[in-house]
Amino acid sequence: MRKKLVIKNNPTIRKKVYEHVREQILSGQIAPKERLIEAKIAQDIGTSRTPVREALHNLEMEGLIESIPRIGYTVKAISDREAVELWEIRCLIEGLATRWAVEKAPEKLAKELRKNIVRAEEQVSRGNLDVFVELDGQFHETIARLSGGQRLLELAQTLRRYTLMYRLESIYLPDVALRAIEGHKNLLRAIENGDPEEILRAVNAHLDQSKKDTLRYAFEKKERSASEKEKLQ
Repeated sequence: MRKKLVIKNNPTIRKKVYEHVREQILSGQIAPKERLIEAKIAQDIGTSRTPVREALHNLEMEGLIESIPRIGYTVKAISDREAVELWEIRCLIEGLATRWAVEKAPEKLAKELRKNIVRAEEQVSRGNLDVFVELDGQFHETIARLSGGQRLLELAQTLRRYTLMYRLESIYLPDVALRAIEGHKNLLRAIENGDPEEILRAVNAHLDQSKKDTLRYAFEKKERSASEKEKLQ
């Protein structure tokens, strides 16, 4: 169920509307290719259409939505090529974040990641994959936060959420979750060993596996869709 926005501070309406709609898109509450109706969004939020119109324009400039003639705004679906590009960038950003975090707070980093992995394994074993998705995000956010770089944290958060848009369905598969946890374990071992090259290899291997799992699921989904269309013809 989508969260509703309650605006109380008028001077920040435009910013709040933009951030609210953006969050719904990045979290998957508004799905790719879904139509965004200006009047409905304004009614749901309880504001005029002007800040909504401005928010949609800004989101189009950001590349999250697109304007289609005679249809209006729809959420832009991420292509396979764009997804690969995002993972490549994540490897660079998260590799740097991990190195900085190890330099600044190695013991605290290892302790927090260890606790996260234990909780993640418990939740997956119970079938609580929605909780695992939250813990997966927290794992990566912990690294970025302890890196001490605010801009780095913002970049890491944004990139992770963009890739999450693409992998929302695949990440809820048990085998994908287990491989993600294994990747987290390997990265934790590398952090505990303190070898920069081993850490970078672990980051790259984990994110590469995530990319492969997601692209494989996307390919299989397209194949199923094509097969179903053939049956209907």
